[in-house]
Amino acid sequence: METTVKNKYETKYGEVFTIPNILSMVRICLIPIIVWLYCGVKDYTLTGIILILSGITDLVDGFIARRFNMVSDLGKILDPIADKLTQSTMLICLFFRFPLMLLPFFLIFAKEVFMSITGALVIKKTGEVNSADWHGKVATCMLYAMMILHVFWFDIPSDISAISIIACFVMIGISFLLYGIKNIKKIKAYNK
Repeated sequence: METTVKNKYETKYGEVFTIPNILSMVRICLIPIIVWLYCGVKDYTLTGIILILSGITDLVDGFIARRFNMVSDLGKILDPIADKLTQSTMLICLFFRFPLMLLPFFLIFAKEVFMSITGALVIKKTGEVNSADWHGKVATCMLYAMMILHVFWFDIPSDISAISIIACFVMIGISFLLYGIKNIKKIKAYNK
């Protein structure tokens, strides 16, 4: 009996402190550094480097989780939280120089509120925690590319800035729609 309890604790401990989960926690810890570098020190090059590092850890944690079977329910929740906090924070920082950044910011906010509600219903009804789909990954890559472009290219022409922000906004909107359809279908299928 004691062995069973011990193994349960080891399993739970192991699910929390996986390499992907630690990388997600590192991304969360990088957020105040990004704000300090961008808004306080105004070192845009270093801000961009830290943002790229954050984006790389996002890609690496997903690869490690799938490749080495380290996918956990905590990771499926922690990873998008780290992503959205980083993205929202950077968009707010960029907003003061590029007001159009409000478009992707508010769309991400609306998407996350909707996804939190429908995702919670899916978890409650099916017990499944959804992982990211291809369109979510594409939207995330486009968002990081757009933010990094604006961080490094201090005097980016307004038309290039607007095109990159709107393209990103459209991809986030497509992803929002596809995730919404998926979650609503799962909820309806369970209710039948």
